Amino acid sequence: MGSFDDLFHYGNEQPVSRNSKSFDKEAWKKQKQEQREMVYSMIENTAEDVARDGVKFQSYLDVQSRFDHYSVANTLLILSQKPDATRIADFDTWKEQGAYIRKKETGFYILEPGDEYRRDDGTVGISYNLKKMFDISQTGNSRKRETSTYPDDRTRIKALMDHAPVPICISDTLPEGTNALYQPDTREIQIRKGMDAGSIFRALSQELAHAEMDTGDGRYRRSDHTFHAYCVSYILCKQYGVDTSGYSFDRTPQVLEGMSAKEIRAELSAIRETAGDFWQDETDDCAVSAAKTAGAGTLGGIAYERRKGAYP
Repeated sequence: MGSFDDLFHYGNEQPVSRNSKSFDKEAWKKQKQEQREMVYSMIENTAEDVARDGVKFQSYLDVQSRFDHYSVANTLLILSQKPDATRIADFDTWKEQGAYIRKKETGFYILEPGDEYRRDDGTVGISYNLKKMFDISQTGNSRKRETSTYPDDRTRIKALMDHAPVPICISDTLPEGTNALYQPDTREIQIRKGMDAGSIFRALSQELAHAEMDTGDGRYRRSDHTFHAYCVSYILCKQYGVDTSGYSFDRTPQVLEGMSAKEIRAELSAIRETAGDFWQDETDDCAVSAAKTAGAGTLGGIAYERRKGAYP
């Protein structure tokens, strides 16, 4: 009979570790840095892509409309990695909600604000960490098959009006082809009488955007903000379930021509911030909450960047 003593170690011997390879902290830090650089490059490249292609730009606005609390950078990351996402969370959050990630599903990254730090010049910066996320479509959650519903026409128009920064009045003197018009000199919006609900919402949302962007210093030029207001109107229509088939972004490459990735992100931020003025106090507004929750589940999503200072 053969001996099996060699299977065991003597008392004065140290057992061999299952994983004899020690943790290499420097290698781990290098890997994380490479991942961050990859994500930053993805942001820059995607910003340039949306500026060159009107269809891609419209897809960006679609994603931003579903993830209104997410920064431009993270919206670009979602567009690049999971453009059809509607509700996202990390692995642990899905687990807490009783949903499991399906086998072979791979996550995607966004940036999560981390700790503040002081730069060499004395200013305060914010570090960013990578956060791996999963969309509801990657889980076994049955809610992903819910059908979207929206409030009635009167309710969503009223919800939009409740966030108006200036008075809105009916007008019989608007030029032919103009359904609504913001007047900087009188700080009011005139709207055509007798329009259908969709036309009212589309026209009013665009002029409300103009009113929001006017600082009131008397120097407002409509032509400087036409593109931004048009985009804001599209985003709000998507959120409230208003028909957007008449919108076109074919001129986007001309509008953003010659801009660097940083300048493109600044334009996208201006659009997001203006639309965001209509999202304030939304959790206390039943009409807004109902419209947006039904539209894409954004309010039910996991937003990590409620504070200022997100990667621009």
